[in-house]
Amino acid sequence: MTVDTHSPSIFDVALPTIACQDAPNPDEAHRLIGQALAQAPIALGPYGPEVLAYDLVRTVLRDARFAMPKGVALQVQGMTNGPVWDRVTKTIVSLDGAEHQRLRRLVSKAFTPARVARLHGLIVEIITELVDPVTDVGSCDIVADIARPYPIPIICALLGAPREDWPLFSSWASDISKAFGVDVATDAPAIVRAWDALDAYVEDMIADRRRSLSDDLISDLIRAEADGGRLTHDELVSLAAILLNAGTDTTRNQLAAAVQALCEHPDQWALLAEHPELAPTAVEELMRYSPAIFTTLRVAVEDVELAGIRIPAGAFVIANTAAANRDPAVYDEPDRLDITRQGPPPMLTFGGGVHYCLGSHLARLELAEALRVLTHAMTNPRRTGPAPWKPILGLTGPTTLPIEFDATPGGYRRILASQRISG
Repeated sequence: MTVDTHSPSIFDVALPTIACQDAPNPDEAHRLIGQALAQAPIALGPYGPEVLAYDLVRTVLRDARFAMPKGVALQVQGMTNGPVWDRVTKTIVSLDGAEHQRLRRLVSKAFTPARVARLHGLIVEIITELVDPVTDVGSCDIVADIARPYPIPIICALLGAPREDWPLFSSWASDISKAFGVDVATDAPAIVRAWDALDAYVEDMIADRRRSLSDDLISDLIRAEADGGRLTHDELVSLAAILLNAGTDTTRNQLAAAVQALCEHPDQWALLAEHPELAPTAVEELMRYSPAIFTTLRVAVEDVELAGIRIPAGAFVIANTAAANRDPAVYDEPDRLDITRQGPPPMLTFGGGVHYCLGSHLARLELAEALRVLTHAMTNPRRTGPAPWKPILGLTGPTTLPIEFDATPGGYRRILASQRISG
């Protein structure tokens, strides 16, 4: 594709500014994003140009002329070396080209829809176990009591880690996720400690599985083979860390964000409770409306023209997927939550192109089953206190979400038992 060399550079044009990083809540962040999008399809944010319009964001995510920066978001924070840099740059999310394609082919074999579907019973049992005791009380903190502990048993089951080690994995996941946040320099000591501990644990797991393969993800990754190549030992260790991060903190935050949105739209909560078959479409709509990830970073590997503006090779570009997900040129009434929305374009929260989320099948299943159970078990939910969010840039979501609902004496399992009897 030819680029007009006379097109103005992204750094030479007057762009609207966007500064949602200090927004006190997601509603204000979306307001600021929408305000910028109404002025232009590209804006200037705190870390550089941000692409806002749906079609342009989709292009940045899918066009090979935009690559994942080495070190992901570390470079824009001024970090280009050190122990966190060394670890992040070896992960699959930090790679492009043939090396990335090779790893992705191998790893994708362990995340097929059929492989994920085998976890359905476990997922339902885990969310039921978490919800059962709080329904007897009629109140809980969705973040602390439900969202935070929910994904860890699932990832541990995938990896083959025993129940007694779930708290270790939960702690490691919380700290390792900071390597992909916006204050890595401050968090570096905690990140390195957690990553070292996880690496040592996974080293032992790999050694054990090589002696006797089992029915878990580590064994699947050892078995995985494509074009005559296998994962190296270091790649196995690195992938375990990135899968732990991708499979825990993202799900935790997205579930809490989705529940908050539903609490603030009681008609949608009641609709999902009455029609649990809507859960898969509800997940898509909630990830569009209230995502846990607002932006992702790319770098132009050659000059690229977007909307008549030239992005020079080497320039960082932020793909603002939250803006794209509410682009009024693409979505009818984009600021309205509607879990029955018909035929919308795909939301872009899972990314796109060669870096599309490998765990999307698992995340969708986890979120759908959690929302089915929560809306079924908790009638008339209402928030009882503040629900402050983490910084909007990076992985975000409510830090606490206290709610009350109509109590069910005997807990959620009693509801299920009574329905089985009556049925």
